[in-house]
Amino acid sequence: MTTLRHEFYETDEKLTLSVFDKGADPANVQVTFGHRSVTYENGDKKLHLEPLKGQIDTEKSDYTVGKFKVEIRLVKVVPGRWGALVGDSPDPLAFPTGNVSPPRTEQPHKPRKNWDAVTAEILSSEKSPSSSDDPNAGGDAAVNDFFQKLYADADEDTRRAMLKSYQESGGTTLSTNWEEVQKSKVEVKPPEGSEWKKWGV
Repeated sequence: MTTLRHEFYETDEKLTLSVFDKGADPANVQVTFGHRSVTYENGDKKLHLEPLKGQIDTEKSDYTVGKFKVEIRLVKVVPGRWGALVGDSPDPLAFPTGNVSPPRTEQPHKPRKNWDAVTAEILSSEKSPSSSDDPNAGGDAAVNDFFQKLYADADEDTRRAMLKSYQESGGTTLSTNWEEVQKSKVEVKPPEGSEWKKWGV
């Protein structure tokens, strides 16, 4: 009995086995498909592979005899790569009956969270802090309200210090100390990482 050289390549759906039997007569070639086996016979030449790595569909599997080799196409019952022709530990999913692992219960697909909606809901449900709680709250309007209240409640020197420092610094500095501000022009102090430029320059 001669064992034939063979090789294979596969896709997820099918495995193609090439048996190198040059000049094989199609009338003498016999291929037998089992659920987990395949047998090639041509006179005293034989190739038997069992157990196959996965289960095959015996009805859909077929073969063609060429001049140099015989191509045997094994259609897989369960799509996926085998990585090898034969294997001792079969994929339990390949068996519709018998040693079947309990069916997996499908977990309901969780919808993706809409973070924009969640953010909007949180922002709308939160109480917006007033300018008296936080002078930075509420954007420019709240800041203006805070400074207007501060200016209205201040004495004359404090008001003069606020106006002079704000105007001369281009809005980058606000001082309430008239003693300090009246001595010289208040310098522009842009925020860290930014550069001060006059408008239109």
